[in-house]
Amino acid sequence: MKLDRRQFLKYSGFLSVSVATGSLSACGGSSSVASDQSELPLATGTGWKFPQSVASGDPRPDSVILWTRVTPASLGVAAVAPTGNDVAIRLIVTATDNTALLGSNTALTGTTVVDTRLSVLASFDNTVRNKVTGLQAGQTYFYQFIAGDVRSNVGRFKTAPASNADVAQLQFAYLTCQDWSVNHWGAMDYIAKNENLDFIIHLGDYIYETVGAAFQTGNAEARHTALQLPDGTALLNADGTTGKAKYATTLADYRYLYKMYRSDPRQQAIHERFAYIAIWDDHEFSDDAWKDAVTYENNSLDSSGNNIHQTSRRRTANQAWFEFMPADVSLDAANTGFQNIQIYRDFQFGKLMQLVMTDERLYRSDHVVPESLFNPATGKALNSSMGTRYVVPQDVFNLVEGQKITAATAMTGDPLSDVSMLGKTQRDWWKNKMQTSTNTWKIWGNEVCLMRMGLNGTDAIATLLALNSISTLATNITTTLSNPALGGNVLVAATLVAAMTAGASQAVASGAAVAMVTAAATGGNVATAGTSAGLTAAQAGIAVATFNAAKAAAAAGTAPQIGAAAQTIAFGYIKPDVQTNKQNSSFVIASGQQAALSSFFTKFLLNCDQWDGYNSERKALMQHLLTNKISNVVSVTGDIHGFFAGTVNDDFDAAGGGTPAMVDLVSAGISSDSFFTYMKDGAGSTGLATIIFYPLSIPVPNIGTITINVNMLDYTMGKAAPTVDGLLEQIRVQLTGALTAKGVPEGATLTGTVQAILAGLKTNSDFNTSLLGLAQQLAALGNNQWMKYINSDAQGYTVVTLTPGKLVAQFKQVNKLVNNGTMTAPTDVIARITTATVNSGTSAVSIS
Repeated sequence: MKLDRRQFLKYSGFLSVSVATGSLSACGGSSSVASDQSELPLATGTGWKFPQSVASGDPRPDSVILWTRVTPASLGVAAVAPTGNDVAIRLIVTATDNTALLGSNTALTGTTVVDTRLSVLASFDNTVRNKVTGLQAGQTYFYQFIAGDVRSNVGRFKTAPASNADVAQLQFAYLTCQDWSVNHWGAMDYIAKNENLDFIIHLGDYIYETVGAAFQTGNAEARHTALQLPDGTALLNADGTTGKAKYATTLADYRYLYKMYRSDPRQQAIHERFAYIAIWDDHEFSDDAWKDAVTYENNSLDSSGNNIHQTSRRRTANQAWFEFMPADVSLDAANTGFQNIQIYRDFQFGKLMQLVMTDERLYRSDHVVPESLFNPATGKALNSSMGTRYVVPQDVFNLVEGQKITAATAMTGDPLSDVSMLGKTQRDWWKNKMQTSTNTWKIWGNEVCLMRMGLNGTDAIATLLALNSISTLATNITTTLSNPALGGNVLVAATLVAAMTAGASQAVASGAAVAMVTAAATGGNVATAGTSAGLTAAQAGIAVATFNAAKAAAAAGTAPQIGAAAQTIAFGYIKPDVQTNKQNSSFVIASGQQAALSSFFTKFLLNCDQWDGYNSERKALMQHLLTNKISNVVSVTGDIHGFFAGTVNDDFDAAGGGTPAMVDLVSAGISSDSFFTYMKDGAGSTGLATIIFYPLSIPVPNIGTITINVNMLDYTMGKAAPTVDGLLEQIRVQLTGALTAKGVPEGATLTGTVQAILAGLKTNSDFNTSLLGLAQQLAALGNNQWMKYINSDAQGYTVVTLTPGKLVAQFKQVNKLVNNGTMTAPTDVIARITTATVNSGTSAVSIS
């Protein structure tokens, strides 16, 4: 049977091919060889436009994918392409330097290497994808599409170096998580205007399939108008009623989102200037998706309590991504399943770098602890992300993963078949690519964080209760000090309160405190004096420590003595007692939160939608690297909306956290709300809020009081203990955003105000003592020691400079939205640059 051209395009995945030549005229006819020398009539006249501009992708030494979308000029930016109006347009490509024309639709100059006709079909919403082959390696080219008398903006791309080339340096950026509905896209404008890149990696969440979801209700720049899905399905509220938020369901919905996201001139400007190498994550289909299954709470389980599978919706999401992303992949329309597209692929950049891009959604198993898990408290499925995908008890995870591995081994012979993120075929492909690569660096385009993000709940609660006790202990010491019998002796009062806190009666504690202070004054043994007066060894121990702390602070005055004594009791006795006795500690019982806190006395995995939720497969991959002595493997990672850097170890549960096998560099989202923001909102007014954030109110003359929630999550997760200056620097970006919200104009006034406030905070006891002490205590928890950099409250992107000797990644954090009524991106976009360096031959990262 003979297929006509449209059928051929449909079943070949809608990708035409042009072969570049070296001697073509800029004004000539169809002078390149192309598989789609379109038989459709050329578009004529001026009634055309390119509403999403142009884009290039997947640069190889001899080829690239070029993309555009063309519509009648009368249509809206996201309107559906009309049927019965299929036409052909021209594509021209030249190696002549047309840099000056970027950002314009002026006609290209110079000799063309491609001049071909391409079909524009309504069946693909008038998107056009053409693969240009026969290009020169390491060459910059410029291109333009022409519809009738209308030209698209000029585009530019650079081909990859030849596979055997000695490359001195590569520079690329990687981006992720660009929610239209919150914050701003100023970073895109900055990249287009300032970065000198060979290409850009996009790690997914290019669109967000939800509109109006709870996490999308924050401030957004005014130029991003509210999105309205053509169809959409309502997300249910917690009580099961229909909510206002919707998620994309149909092909029209997903196409609409891409068209709107790509309509932003700043997004267009990046695509016009740099070729993309893109992969998807979850929001191109559905939040926290696996295969074709959805996980929305109250929308995700069927009558049997299992995740709902939406094959048709998954297929429409695949098609929309395929249509709008310039990627060198094919969509198999004849395949009626949801795995009808393969987007994992690799790229060579000379001898310097092999880039391996993986798909971590289409083949992954269900989350190890599923939402359908039986909840004994209700008798129903959990149907909640908490305890299944987020803040998962590690012992529960280990138990369920072990059960699945045992069952899979018996049934399939593949122990990882039910606990895999990559799937066996892709996993074997990844291993082979890593093992056979002869490139100096192996860079892994990885969607979700590889590093363990754990939390020891027992230590966290013990620290929290100790912190909360300090003010009470200080009050007790002050009250005791007022007893005339003590003669105003702080040492006696502090020692007495310490002994009573440890369980001594008031009578025994009073006698012991006097005896101990007397012994110290007469050269006796303080501890012996305490036990001789009736204290137990434990009671005497904390009493001595408290006495010593108060004595050491004596020169500073009474208040510092009391403060030092209170902290010593809190962290020297209360914290260890809670760590030892957990929910049965008398201090937990006295807090009135025994029932609420009882389930938190264990270790937790913060995010099991990441690789922590696929631990055995991660261990297998890392063991593969170590066993085969595969070095210089670095993952560039997105998804979690923060900057993180550290090592990926073979077994995070082994002594010392295991052996480092590679490095993971995680970039914050371009605009999506930060991981800290989500955790803060989740903690709310719970008893765990203190280990997440610290409300700090700051009176500012002529402006009023501003309140910022200082990020404590970073220290809880393992950030090194700060100095006062380090803590001040941490809050600078947030403080700047809070001031613009009060109407302080950008520029010298804003900078000066920020500096003045920070200088005042440096001498403020609430900041330099209470807040600093809290941060230092949380850092002392020692969580996630493999993480060398943590910034969970940020938006931005990362630029990598790669040479044979080292990889240098610049985490570029952006300033907050200017929300003083204007709702605009900040004029001064870049707020902070932090540098992560990986030296060749090491699985370690240093931060500066």
